[in-house]
Amino acid sequence: MGKSKQIGNHNSDKHKNIARKWKTKRRTKDLDQIHSDMKPETATKLLHQEVDYDVTGCAQHYCLHCARYFVDMRSLKEHFKTKIHKKQLRLLREEPYTQAEAERAAGMGSYVAPKKIDVKTQPTEEEMD
Repeated sequence: MGKSKQIGNHNSDKHKNIARKWKTKRRTKDLDQIHSDMKPETATKLLHQEVDYDVTGCAQHYCLHCARYFVDMRSLKEHFKTKIHKKQLRLLREEPYTQAEAERAAGMGSYVAPKKIDVKTQPTEEEMD
């Protein structure tokens, strides 16, 4: 990673939380947010977005499971074959944590094991036709 360019932070208050800024710079969506995005009505909106020139690939090539935009369809298909995408699919197979599960863990009910959800890679435009 290399050494940071910041010099002298001992007495400065305005740069106290610089490490927090670095940690949140590339923060992605959490698993429960991605689960809510995977609902059919939300998924269709995300997969068929209007052209937005401020987003990578004009918001036309989006991986629903990783919450990432790609430049073109080829790079999106290559992403589907990577370890990162496959690991994300494996993590998404478990049902998201709910308030009811938290209450059961605190002793307000009996434990119920989380359900497994069948998650598959999203179909691409060419596979839909």
